[in-house]
Amino acid sequence: MKQKVLFYHAGCPVCQDAERAVLELLDPARFEVEVIHLGQQKDRLGEAERLGVQSVPALVVNNRVFHINFGAKLTDLK
Repeated sequence: MKQKVLFYHAGCPVCQDAERAVLELLDPARFEVEVIHLGQQKDRLGEAERLGVQSVPALVVNNRVFHINFGAKLTDLK
C-alpha cells in the first residue's frame, strides 16, 4: 500500500519550486502525493490548519508537518 503524502502550497515561485523538488524525490511506487493549491482550493484551508500547517509550502506525512522554506503564512491565505 502506498503511503499518502499531502503537499500544501499557494502557487508562489517558492511553492512551485518546492513542488517540483518533492515530486522528483518521492518514489511514486511508494508514495501517493496529493498536491493541494490553497490559493485555488480555499475550502482545504481548515484541513491544513487542523493538521498543523502554519505556512506553505508544507508537506504532511503520517500526520507530521514539514514546513519547507517559506512562501506564505496560512493566515495570509484566508
